Amino acid sequence: MSFADPFQRACHRFVTEQTKMPDNHGPNVADQPTDAAMRLHSFYKGKVQIMPKCAIRDYRDFAVWYTPGVAAPCRAIHQHPELVYEHTNKANSIAIVSDGTRVLGLGDIGPAAGLPVMEGKSLLFKYLGGVDAVPLCLATKDPDELIRTVEILAPSFGGINLEDISQPRCFRVLDQLRSRLDIPVWHDDQQGSATVALAGLLNALKVVGKRLDAVQIVLVGIGAANVSTWRLLCACGVDPGAMVACDRQGTLHRERTDLEQRQTEFVDKWQVCQTSNARQIKGGIAEALKGADVCIAFSSPGPDVIRPEWIQGMARDAIVFACANPVPEIWPDQARAAGARIVATGRSDFPNQVNNSLGFPGIFRGVMDVRASRITDGMAMAAAHELARFAESRNLTEQNIVPRMDDWEVFASVAATTATTAVEEGVAVSTKSREELYQSALATIRHAREATDSLLANGFIASPPQVTASRKAD
Repeated sequence: MSFADPFQRACHRFVTEQTKMPDNHGPNVADQPTDAAMRLHSFYKGKVQIMPKCAIRDYRDFAVWYTPGVAAPCRAIHQHPELVYEHTNKANSIAIVSDGTRVLGLGDIGPAAGLPVMEGKSLLFKYLGGVDAVPLCLATKDPDELIRTVEILAPSFGGINLEDISQPRCFRVLDQLRSRLDIPVWHDDQQGSATVALAGLLNALKVVGKRLDAVQIVLVGIGAANVSTWRLLCACGVDPGAMVACDRQGTLHRERTDLEQRQTEFVDKWQVCQTSNARQIKGGIAEALKGADVCIAFSSPGPDVIRPEWIQGMARDAIVFACANPVPEIWPDQARAAGARIVATGRSDFPNQVNNSLGFPGIFRGVMDVRASRITDGMAMAAAHELARFAESRNLTEQNIVPRMDDWEVFASVAATTATTAVEEGVAVSTKSREELYQSALATIRHAREATDSLLANGFIASPPQVTASRKAD
């Protein structure tokens, strides 16, 4: 990541040093960032805040921004509801909604404990996409109550990002809200993860010289992320019969009576049972991976969820995506030593980070810029192909199949592609050209980044502890 100001470089260096990976992957490798995270979260008391975006020259301006002047836009919106996008921040404001039932690899830790994750998500939305995102952690596990709460809150927001909601309720919550609301609703653990996984797979296959419609794919874990990955892969032309999915009980096949008996609850998993696994492979991950070209894992944090000897049984030039966080299902060096040619994880400290953070900032930027009413699978696939194209333009290698988070222009490219696709699919209000949308997104994202950098450089965001001493040395 490049910083123009020496002070910012010092801040970045501090965090980098605190989170540096050791040469050997010991059992505590996932805990390396913990010390820095505990100190810095406490130091800043959170990661996001609300700042004015209008001019306040003196106290007389409050007569415009508040009473009595504010009554005029209120009346205008009452008469013409669509003007809310002109007179308020709704056009750039979304809610990040979670019930805290499946937070990262931590499980059901509750809404309060999930709040740091949602604040972090807000930070990424703003810095990478220029989108104002409000974290909302709800004290309910009742899907109907969650759905109704979001419905009630919807008038204040231009979009909804669902986050860290356990399955199977996450599927119902998403489907219901998408059908009830006229603003885009997106479950990032589903659609976001699948979008970036598809992008990575497209490029990985280019590197190894295989075709998407001619590979055997194993999905390890068939929760929110891989159900959506399954759906996008099918939409891209992959034969469902060429895919084998595994859950904790083993491979999914037509004789899984446990899922048949609960098919109204696990609708998607039962559909996978009926349409996948043409060879009706039974057993577990080991049996599923034999001869497979691709393994896409979004399952329980490892290591040892996937074992090296299972990778050895895969096809030549195997592709392994071990995306569990904070610890991947198998360490990348173990997977490569076992014969995998390309390995990706969900972590930023290894090459090939297949993580939804590459997708959602740009996707929502594009959605908000054209006031799309929904985010379709077509828009997600277009975003995936744009991510893949961007990475390919920077030279594909075994260690470089997706963009990095510091390739900040990629978010504007994804925004423009997502927005253009929304217009083509008839779910958007705006009809701007792709170039107009790209330049607008680029300017908005640059503004968000430069504003944050300016706050830091001028001391309105305090420097991290222990960094001040290194400022002169830099």
